[in-house]
Amino acid sequence: MTSGKTPQQPWLEAAQQFQQNLIAQWTQAAQAFPGAAAQAAPQGATDPFAAFKAFMPQSGAAHPFGMAMPQVGAGMGMAGMGDMFNQAAGQKVHFDPAKLLEIQNTYMKDVAGLWNHGLDAKPQADRRFASEAWASNPVAAFSAAAYLLNARTLMALADAVEGDAKTRTRVRFAVQQWIDASAPSNFLAFNAEAQKMALESKGESIAKGMANLLHDMKQGHVSMTDESVFEVGKNVATTEGAVVFENELFQLIEYKPLTAKVYERPFLLVPPCINKFYILDLQPANSLIRYCVEQGHRTFVVSWRNPDESLAHKTWDDYIEDAVIKAIGVTQDITGAETINALGFCVGGTMLSNALAVLAARGEEPVHSATFLTTLIDFTDTGILDVFIDEPFVKMREMQFGQGGLMSGRDLATTFSFLRPNDLVWNYVVGNYLKGESPPPFDLLYWNSDATNLPGPYYAWYLRQTYLENNLVKPGKTTVCGEKIDFRQVKLPVYIYGSHEDHIVPIGGAYASTQVFPGKKRFVMGASGHIAGVINPPAAGKRSHWVSNATKFPADVNDWIASATEHKGSWWTDWANWLKPLAGKQIAAPKSYGKGKTYAAIEPAPGRYVKARA
Repeated sequence: MTSGKTPQQPWLEAAQQFQQNLIAQWTQAAQAFPGAAAQAAPQGATDPFAAFKAFMPQSGAAHPFGMAMPQVGAGMGMAGMGDMFNQAAGQKVHFDPAKLLEIQNTYMKDVAGLWNHGLDAKPQADRRFASEAWASNPVAAFSAAAYLLNARTLMALADAVEGDAKTRTRVRFAVQQWIDASAPSNFLAFNAEAQKMALESKGESIAKGMANLLHDMKQGHVSMTDESVFEVGKNVATTEGAVVFENELFQLIEYKPLTAKVYERPFLLVPPCINKFYILDLQPANSLIRYCVEQGHRTFVVSWRNPDESLAHKTWDDYIEDAVIKAIGVTQDITGAETINALGFCVGGTMLSNALAVLAARGEEPVHSATFLTTLIDFTDTGILDVFIDEPFVKMREMQFGQGGLMSGRDLATTFSFLRPNDLVWNYVVGNYLKGESPPPFDLLYWNSDATNLPGPYYAWYLRQTYLENNLVKPGKTTVCGEKIDFRQVKLPVYIYGSHEDHIVPIGGAYASTQVFPGKKRFVMGASGHIAGVINPPAAGKRSHWVSNATKFPADVNDWIASATEHKGSWWTDWANWLKPLAGKQIAAPKSYGKGKTYAAIEPAPGRYVKARA
């Protein structure tokens, strides 16, 4: 006691030492990173990108947006964040001194509290550590609490970085990826729940986990659902119809009417070519395609071919001219309609908008109205995907793919999974491998695992013209199919839908299309995310949607939201009511598919193109 220290001071000293070690690790890593801008920052802090570069060695795995993703079993680090940090190298990134001091003080206080609780420490509310096994195991509970404390501190450090908005977002994204990957729940040595299951099952859960791991290694991706339960055309994509046209890019499916009469103006759906069309036709109860048919629309859908090497040279122009515009023309030819109604979903909506602009430049108006679901046309607000895009990265992709090649569907799927890693990656790593569980059948997750490739030139053009330079909304800036794109010439009525929690097409990005088209517009916001918000049938009675009676659309989506009214249930009924008066009069439903020998039925829906695996 001669030192005069209080009993709590050793813990404060330990906390301070731990925090200093953390800063020292960052500094050491930064100095070891060639080319890093190791700025002398307050309290010894330095360039966070450099530290993350050292913590996360590259795996060499290809990644569509410029970074390699963490691999299963990556331990406390992450394999592959290289490209993103290469882009950041040389930037002057440092911390706000006042925020850093506050973080230090908070950290020491929290560590002292954690040490004082010792093995009685409990993790804060977090579903990864919510089971009784964590609470009843003092060592596991302490490790979880310590992890959450360090995670909060790392995120606070990320938030304290000074720099432009994009740099700050990149730092935060990288830190969050590392934090999620290093959670103690992801490793058998620390996961109390998995250990308890192993003891209770006498090792059977570990044996099953190894079998699941070997199965997933063989198939090339983490299982999110029991894929053996589903078969395209058998229990997903089952709406009755026939393929009535095909070329090397797509098949056109016509669906059998379910009503005695149909509207004279047919309806064409253009899904994203980055995915397969049957997200719109999963099961009869949640099929948007079947819903359209039930509403009396003579319905056609583009089913994209899954590209192989024979399509590796295809461009954006090819997809607009020989697919979207071609599908519009064939639908007109088959039905004899002067104009049709069309819908584009996600990238399918972007392509539909380009086709409409090309046709308008040619003096043609074959589409009477257009619906855009979670679609980006103005790429000002692209959400988290913006962290990957800059000039060096796009140039690299243009060198890699500009003259040909295939962007792997598996890499694209991995990208989108790691936008929500705890939900779409680590959750299944823990369940499948550590606990030996088999994921339950789920049609949407089966679709999510059914990847599609992209032609390299298409992909490279899309990156530069949209995400990097946002040229589509600059009148006359971009040429597509030999025509200057100018959406001021696309004057048809449009229905624009965005999902409030969409992480791929942020609600602001979807809403921005209201500022693009000059004609009559209706904007509707739905609850939930990119897929769940769209696939929300009325019969389910789930979620909400928001509409506004305002006749003008302010530039800021938040101003629109402030004027909107919430309505319980699906937005589908609102859209159906909007489309009905635009569909023309009702006529007798056709008795057969297609038209004559030219457009005779080729094969039953869903056709063979959608069954090709990446």
